[in-house]
Formats: sequence, structure tokens, C-alpha cells
Amino acid sequence: MIYVDPKILERVNKWLTPFFDENTQHTIKEMIAHDPEGLEDSFYKSLEFGTGGMRGIMGVGDNRINKYTLGKNTQGLSNYLKRQFPNETIKVAIAFDCRHNSEELAQVVANVFGANGIKVYLFSDLRPTPELSFAVRHLNCHSGIVLTASHNPPEYNGYKVYWQDGGQLVPPQDAEIIAEINSLAYEDIKFDTPSENIITIDTEIDNAFAEAAIKHGSFNTAQSAKDDLKIVFTSLHGTSITMIPEVLKRAGYNNVTIVEEQATPDGDFPTVASPNPEEPEALKMALEMAEKKHADIVIGTDPDCDRLGIAVRDDHGKMVILNGNQAMVIKTHFLLEHWKKQGKLNGKQFVASTIVSTPMVRKIAEKYNVDYKEGLTGFKWIAKMINDYPEQEFIGGGEESFGYLVGDFVRDKDAVTATLLACEIAALKKEANSSMYTYLQEIYAETGHYKEHLVSLVKKGKQGAQAIKQMMVELRDNPFDTIAGSKVVRIEDYLIGTAMNVDTGTSETLNVPKSNVLIYYTEDGSKIAARPSGTEPKIKFYMSVNTKDDQASETLQKKIDNIISHLNIR
Repeated sequence: MIYVDPKILERVNKWLTPFFDENTQHTIKEMIAHDPEGLEDSFYKSLEFGTGGMRGIMGVGDNRINKYTLGKNTQGLSNYLKRQFPNETIKVAIAFDCRHNSEELAQVVANVFGANGIKVYLFSDLRPTPELSFAVRHLNCHSGIVLTASHNPPEYNGYKVYWQDGGQLVPPQDAEIIAEINSLAYEDIKFDTPSENIITIDTEIDNAFAEAAIKHGSFNTAQSAKDDLKIVFTSLHGTSITMIPEVLKRAGYNNVTIVEEQATPDGDFPTVASPNPEEPEALKMALEMAEKKHADIVIGTDPDCDRLGIAVRDDHGKMVILNGNQAMVIKTHFLLEHWKKQGKLNGKQFVASTIVSTPMVRKIAEKYNVDYKEGLTGFKWIAKMINDYPEQEFIGGGEESFGYLVGDFVRDKDAVTATLLACEIAALKKEANSSMYTYLQEIYAETGHYKEHLVSLVKKGKQGAQAIKQMMVELRDNPFDTIAGSKVVRIEDYLIGTAMNVDTGTSETLNVPKSNVLIYYTEDGSKIAARPSGTEPKIKFYMSVNTKDDQASETLQKKIDNIISHLNIR
């Protein structure tokens, strides 16, 4: 006889009541009989909101993405919206990506909103996530939803919630909405809807978004320079194919080669192991095409089009992939340089990044006497800064995980406008007999040479979650005195909200919300952060090292290797 934990069986039995459809009940019964491990993983906990909304494997159970878990989320959000905006006609916008079941789940979510008397603007087909953020503000909505799991594997889907400013949920709304969701039973979900509450949207929003992207991402580049830039673009089977080629065309970039084998949206992502532009392998086909076409720049975006990978030619003509920090540094420096030339810097602007990203952005901001703001991991915190400081203009900002935002017309990372910005920089530099790569080396010469590296350890399932939790406990309970031969001088623990000066033993309060992140700083200027992912079964170690050594590349790589060896995280 197969043993099932009584606590899990209690949760399972709730799903075997008549409220749940026959297919769901049949699948659960099959799991009880033949797959107790799968049953445990599907029911041992409820899916939770992380740094990028709620993501999970599709299937039956509390720990899976399905119409019941998303329906409960939507019912809770509906209840909350009606309390927050009494006597108003509440409006929400909904978008979805290329993943399996995204369109069907978007319709489920729309139906629940509609059944609660909420007016729904539902995109007619898949669209980029930044366009949803734009649509929320453009249509004066109170909230927005996008069905996406970003760059996660094909078996995943997800549910991102946006507030009326166009940014993702942040305190206090997030905790209040989660509490409302947790107070509900599945039987509280209203699944039926009158169709008149759901309105289909498409080209009108597309055109408005494209115009805004061109306005914020263009910099008076000559048409001859645009014509001379050879671009290779891949959507990696995702939503960006609906917008980026059109935006580039409208902006005057006609020399664009699309990787056709990856142009059709497909939730299986058949040509890549992972549709994540952070992974060099994801850009392999685009890089091969770049050699055939003698391209100057390669752009690849993730499935929901909020992250972009960039490859450019180095001083020897070889294509090299820029990491997220390098791309962010180039874009931020260019924007500040442009604003200064235009005479628009008056002390009322700011740029932003995150606690696990490169320190270079702060150094660049200091050079231009522009305010620098830093938040927790996740672009929702940058969107919150824009909202919290209306007296300041947001120029641009990004994070190490390949996300960037130009201006404030979108309130999430935006690969559409960032792609245009990258092409503008590349075209202008080529016109000046330079390149983006050379530009990066010039920035390093100003700030010192920096190198960042990320190690992600995958730990799946219930046991993996426990292993990740234990790793963070060990890092806190047994802190390092030295890392790779350099003395630890400062430890920032965002879970308890304090930063400790190791030499003096004194602590100061960190003025950010609590988060499970631990950062070590060493005497030689190295920075090492440990953070469990909020959207994937991973623990991530972020490293930043720097030097003024003439042999910078060799010195920095040696520092990185020594840190990895010391932490034993290969």
C-alpha cells in the first residue's frame, strides 16, 4: 500500500469534491495510485508570490498553476479592488504570453473578473509584458494581469499582478491581497461571467505603445547610420515578435535579420534548452546568423519580452555577449551623457538599480551628479521608486538579470524600448568609427575595471526548498571571516534589515523592506550576495570584483575563480 502523508491527504481530499471538474479529480486519483511523490509535490504547500509574481509548474493541486489556483487569486484580487475603489467602475487589463495554456488561463481570469462586475480589457492575442504595464496606465485601469512564466522551462506558467501605476504589486498591497486570497475557499470563486464585461483590445494599444517606445528610445540618429547598422534579432519563440520588428522598422532600422527558426511563438521553445537570454546557448542560432550576415549587433529576448540579451563585436571583430551588468552600464552611461549634452540635468533626476547588481551604476551616477537609488531584487522596486519620488525624473535603470527601463511610460523592465536604445547606441558608435564594446572599455577606464559573475544552484521540489533554506541558515549562523583571502568588512542581512561593520561590531538599519538576501563585502572591494530565487527553484550567488590592474581581465577572472572555490559552489 502506498503511504500518503495525512496532512497532504487532507488537502487532496478537498480537490476530490464535486466543485472540481472530473478531469482534475481523475488526475488526482491516478497520482494517489501511481505517483505519491508527484502528489506530495503538488499539494505540500500553496504557490506563493515571489519577486516576479506567482510562477509554478502547471498541473493539479495547491502547488501548481491551474484554473483553480489562478481563479482564487483573481477572486481575492476582485474582492480587494472593490473594497479599495468603492463606487468606481473598476477596470483591469489582461495580457498573456506564448506558453501552453496561457490564452485559456487568461480567459479564466477574465471570466472571474467579469463575474465580479469588473470591466476587463483582454488582449486579442499574445503581447509583451511591458505592453501590459503600458496598457494599465494608458487605459486608466486599477490593476493588470499578465499570464507568463518569463524564461522558466516549458512546464511552467505564472500570474503577474500590476497596480494602477503600471508597476507590480509592492507593500502594502501585496500582503493585503495575499491575505484576502488566503482567506478564501476555492468554492468562493465566481467562474461565470456576462460577456459584456470583457472588451477585446489590440492595434490601438499596440500603436500607442510603439509610438511611446520610439519617443523614449530614439536619439536623433541619422538615417544613414541606421541603414549602416546590421542587426540580427531573435524572439526565442516568444512575444517580442509581435512588437520589436515593427518598432525597429518604424524607428528607421531596415537592416534587420530575424532568426526565422525562432520567430514562431511556441511554448515548447523547441530550438533552445532554455529561452533565457542570460544563458549564452540561447543566442547560439542568432550568433551563427550574425556571422553569415556580418552583423554588428545581436538582440535576443525572453518569452514575455521584458529581458534582452545583447552581443556585439569586440576589438578583434569577434561577437561577444554582454552580461546584464555590462549592458546596463552602457545604457545608463549613454543616457546620462545624452541628457548632459542636452542640458537637461538639473539635479532633479535619478537612475536606479538593485542590491545585487554592479556598483558601477552608482559610480556613473556620481560622475554626472545624478541621484542614484537602489532597491531589492525585482523591477517592482524600481517602479515603486518612480511612484515614490514624483518630484524627480526617472532617466533609466536596470538590474543584472538583463532587464532595463528607459523613462517612466512603462513601469516594468521593457525589452522593446531597451532594444531600440541598444540599436541607437550601436549605430551612433559605428558612425563615429567606434563600437559598443569600445564604449564599454572607455567606461571601465573612467570607473575602474569591474567583473560580475552569477552562480545559480538548482534545487527542485520539497527537498530542494529545504536545502536552500539550510544553506542560508549556514551562511548566517557561520559567517565568513575572509573570502578568497580578503577580509570581510561588512555584512548586510536584508532578512533582519541590518548592516554590520565587522571591524567595529556596530550595526545600522537598512532602509528597505525585509528580504532573504545576505551580502558580504571584503577589504579588496569584492561583493558577494546570496539569495534564493523568488520565481525558480534556485539559490543564486552574485559576485562583483574590481581592479585598476592593467591586466584587468586576467586579474578579475582569478578573483572570481577564487571566490567560487572558497564558497564551494561550482
